[in-house]
Amino acid sequence: MMSLQGGLTIERKCVLARVSRAGFYRWLTAEAPREEEMEVRAAIHEVVLEHRGRYGYRRVSRELRRRGLVVNHKRVARLMREDNLVAVQPRAWVQTTDSDHELKVYLNLAACMQLTGINQLWVADITYIRLRTEFVYLAVVLDAWSRKVVGWALGRSLAVRLTVAALEQAIAQRQPLPGLVHHSDRGSQYACREYVNLLESHGMLPSMSRPANPYDNASCESFMRTLKREEIYANTYRDLEDLRAHIEEFIERYYNRIRLHSALGYLPPEEFEQAASAKANGCGAACMSFFGHGEIYRWNDKPAEHGEPNRSNSPAHLIDESPTGYSLAGCSPAEPDSASPAIDHFQGAATP
Repeated sequence: MMSLQGGLTIERKCVLARVSRAGFYRWLTAEAPREEEMEVRAAIHEVVLEHRGRYGYRRVSRELRRRGLVVNHKRVARLMREDNLVAVQPRAWVQTTDSDHELKVYLNLAACMQLTGINQLWVADITYIRLRTEFVYLAVVLDAWSRKVVGWALGRSLAVRLTVAALEQAIAQRQPLPGLVHHSDRGSQYACREYVNLLESHGMLPSMSRPANPYDNASCESFMRTLKREEIYANTYRDLEDLRAHIEEFIERYYNRIRLHSALGYLPPEEFEQAASAKANGCGAACMSFFGHGEIYRWNDKPAEHGEPNRSNSPAHLIDESPTGYSLAGCSPAEPDSASPAIDHFQGAATP
């Protein structure tokens, strides 16, 4: 605008032309839409159609920036609203977890972890999908660090073979080192012996959420909501095989490779992993640490004046919640022999 105005402001031009500013702006808005706005609208339509109506204004704004078109997100929201480009809306959530069983429930290790790379923490979940004449079930396994779907399975039954198939696919694709933590809810499909044996045979540590505390599995539940909102509710399917083909397309060629993820700085999961790998200069060793590891007993390092331990920096918990001797490949090293004894929560006994 300044290049067309020269050195004069709008107010000065109105004075020289002997017109009011209000009249000038009425004339300006009565003109045909500017070419620039039409280009923005065209770009928005292109993104919305390319992603089949799955993107809201935030992701459309980010995608436009990735393509070199910097547009304010409020403007994008206004234009999408004016053009009726509304994203697919969610539906009500239905619980599918069956945790009423007598199987062993494992420690929640995910709550203590700081992730620095792939294959350190996997999260798993199950959801149902309604077809015309039946209900089917989808089990998925995500890498919690990159939000990438690393394994999934679709079937007509909630039997353990569904979750086992998803886990086996994840193992085959990623080949993780021992020490990976697998987190899930307390459902019988994850607590059963067959599933736990598969985890243990590959050196994985089972971890489970506690009742009314689903936050450690939130990334997997968020993916389920995204899948249903952007794929399932937006389409109809002839049968199970038709659904399977669409889910494969969504997961393998859209979600993992193309869809921008807000938790990853608006990068697709695979691009996020590649960018992180490039920054790491080819260092592929997994690294994982627990909050407070090495600080659990730090308060008794320096005695106080009267012979009592100095608790001025005492942590909220005095027991290291990580398993004793937790030094599998890809994990933080175990405490040295001189450290205070840790409690073995799996055996229920103190280890010197």
